Amino acid sequence: MIFACTISMLQAKVVLPELFADNMVLQQETEAALWGKAEPGAKVTIVGSWSKSKVTVTADADGKWFARIATPKAGGPYELTFNDGEKLTLRNVLVGEVWICSGQSNMEMQMTGYNGQPVDGATDMIMTAKPSVPIRSCNVKRVLALEPAEDCEATWYEHTPEGVSEASATAYMFARKLQEVLDIPVGIINVSWGGSRIEAWMSEELLRKEFAGEINLKHIDEKKMPEKNPFKTACTLYNGMMHPVAPYTAKGFVWYQGCSNRHNPEQYMRLQPAFVKMLREEWGSEDMGFYFTQIAPYGYPDDKTGCAGAEIMWAQARTLSLIPKSAMAATLDTGERDCIHPSDKKTVGDRLAYMVLSKDYGYDQVNVFPPVFKSFEVKDGKAMVRFDVDPRGLGPINMELAGFELAGSDGVYYPATGRVDSKDKRVIVVSCPEVSSPVAVRYAMKNWSEATVFSNFGIPASPFKAELK
Repeated sequence: MIFACTISMLQAKVVLPELFADNMVLQQETEAALWGKAEPGAKVTIVGSWSKSKVTVTADADGKWFARIATPKAGGPYELTFNDGEKLTLRNVLVGEVWICSGQSNMEMQMTGYNGQPVDGATDMIMTAKPSVPIRSCNVKRVLALEPAEDCEATWYEHTPEGVSEASATAYMFARKLQEVLDIPVGIINVSWGGSRIEAWMSEELLRKEFAGEINLKHIDEKKMPEKNPFKTACTLYNGMMHPVAPYTAKGFVWYQGCSNRHNPEQYMRLQPAFVKMLREEWGSEDMGFYFTQIAPYGYPDDKTGCAGAEIMWAQARTLSLIPKSAMAATLDTGERDCIHPSDKKTVGDRLAYMVLSKDYGYDQVNVFPPVFKSFEVKDGKAMVRFDVDPRGLGPINMELAGFELAGSDGVYYPATGRVDSKDKRVIVVSCPEVSSPVAVRYAMKNWSEATVFSNFGIPASPFKAELK
């Protein structure tokens, strides 16, 4: 009889997804989503120590419940209590800004780096990490699934040497700059898998609706996980990792992915906007920003074309006009010819933070966005290339800029030089002696290129290619 009573009490206790745990961060000044399980029909009362208000919700016939709780301005630490007759309390909870960070290996790469591939500055940042700094990171465990999972394995870390060493380097650098400027708690949830393709992060429903016959879903139909590279296969990471995180209330998304889709840039141009639309629908908010990182230049020794990486960089830049409330961190000056995982994660993290600070938090005194090709015309045998950039224009001025190529009607490209126009600093004048009547121009359209064109605030221009219409 005593044994039966004990079992009943265990069943009655509220069960939370692992995302809700000690040390977590809740999005400030919002109706934060909470969910879990209890006995069917049980009433669950939720109280945050920042308020005397209570939220009560009833578990459905399957024991599932969903609630939202009003959060205050950034602060903490707080306690969050769930009570269905037996209390469950989460401690050391902060309220601040939460960001979902996802992608492939350059997002997954922890502060400790990969073997032989370090992260610049990581030793000092790890060794000097103090819990008093209100940055918290959550890692979602890598899991594959053929059907959408209800829960995921996740661990929240404080800002300690252990916590910082476990954090995604890109996401941590982003959070570090954000916290430094805003001076409030910041939480990052890392949902990444190295080598993954974007379609692995997308739902079956979306792919069947908008990419029918284009993306292979045979494994879903046969309910059999592929033996080769399942993490690159459609839906597997959405089902196992992304879906269980939704709709954890967050300010927006930070995305670093694209290398594994580099051989089909035109398709990627359609996949990424569809992916963002899916995310916003899953989280139930059109207001969530999407900030992504251009893949870093790299030699790609297996690429016979010599330009697949640059093609995806140009495709990424073109999605900016297709995705509302999006921005791109340029990387042309941060890559390494012989390493696909650049050690400089701080520049990328800082640029992501600068864009977020500008678009979401009102720090718009500086134009932190990369110059992107807008149009070109031919004048006196030269290509007048106009960039989408603020009126301060491009640089460096008064010198020849390498990395450009021109082609005539024969389609053969020749190395060309550019120079910032003396009258309009948003225009680069490109010329070469071999091409007197250019019909096409391109810049940095090779897997490995060095940046030569920058905005007035030091942000490199994106690779591009264009032909006269």
